Amino acid sequence: MGCFSSKPDDASAIRRRPASIGEVAVFVPGLRVPEPLELPPPPLADCLPRRLTERLAVSRTRIASMAAREALAVSRPRWRAITQHGGSTSADLVKALEEYLPVVLGMTKDGSELEDKIQFAWMNQEDDAEETALPSAWYEVLSVVHMMAMLRLSQANSLLLPKTSLEGYHAKVSEENKRASVEVFLKAAGHLECAMQHVLPRMSPEKRKGLPVDLSEAVLRATCMQALGQAIDVQLGLAIDSPKATLAVKRRLACEMVKCWQQAHESIGDLPLLDGWGEKHRLFVKWKHIEAKAAAYYYHGLILDEGNSEKCHRMAVAALLSAEEFLRESRTACEAFHAASPVSRSPVLWGSMKYLHDKIHKDSSCKVRINKDLYSNVDRTTHETAALALPDFVVALKPEEYRLPLTDSAASAND
Repeated sequence: MGCFSSKPDDASAIRRRPASIGEVAVFVPGLRVPEPLELPPPPLADCLPRRLTERLAVSRTRIASMAAREALAVSRPRWRAITQHGGSTSADLVKALEEYLPVVLGMTKDGSELEDKIQFAWMNQEDDAEETALPSAWYEVLSVVHMMAMLRLSQANSLLLPKTSLEGYHAKVSEENKRASVEVFLKAAGHLECAMQHVLPRMSPEKRKGLPVDLSEAVLRATCMQALGQAIDVQLGLAIDSPKATLAVKRRLACEMVKCWQQAHESIGDLPLLDGWGEKHRLFVKWKHIEAKAAAYYYHGLILDEGNSEKCHRMAVAALLSAEEFLRESRTACEAFHAASPVSRSPVLWGSMKYLHDKIHKDSSCKVRINKDLYSNVDRTTHETAALALPDFVVALKPEEYRLPLTDSAASAND
């Protein structure tokens, strides 16, 4: 079979996977990297438009080289945050992918006989198979759109790693970076939603069975909900810092965040994920789901405590005690996530979790002490805690719509 280029120099390093990925604010489940393009042997190759194969080869070789370097940078987020000034390798890669996508889409046009004529191979991260190769242009489209989403998550991680200011003050995340990260999260969610709604359905059931777990609908949905959940978390932090934001607003944001992480947890929970990136992805979702519950029960408890009845105060304390318990569980889940290979560590606490780590224990202890006469019956308090349900809010934040670009004429050219 014909091959247009050698494997990227960094491919072996990507396959080894890093032992450590440093600080993690946003988990990126690795970066799948395209393998060199191989053409079918003659006479099948003679049926392919020469202009198409040349453009595919040149574009894909460039993307493979850039992606190999970016995959290593994804595993070193602090290095990226320190060394990138002005330009961005991930932004350049996104641009290259956007230019490449119309060429591949040209192979999928109605009536085209090229959709399954070229085999595309990509290195996996979460699947137990080292790579997946399929003769499907829609598989290539899916892989490209997925990479664009992962690059957005990597950008968000860089934005949300606390940085020391030029004045030498303690490390923090600027409000500008927080707001920018929300936009980036919504772009990532939009790419993943497009993949689920407009790319996966175009693949035959047989081809979909051959997809790696990285590109399964369950993992795509889990990662989409992760992006929305982390965007809402940033919004909650901004609301906490705003004197105009009411308790009701903060509770709603926290409850919406729980819903996002719950859906992510349900999607990824039973998948056969490979130890490494896959298992670490599952642990990240578990950690953030528990953390979100701590926030939601805390604000729910504060609002319940504004009621005048004994039942309201009893339920308020039950909610605050639940928040404290979830916070303890989240610390354990956080440690398990960071200890899993590749090992990582948490950045300096900031945003909603910095505030809640300071407030939850203090406020729950205070409420119990003030209302101790109401809680002499331990069984009753336990029953209230078990029966307490969070309000059900519709998630207001939506992915930013991403539409596949128009097709390129190269795929239909005969020369």
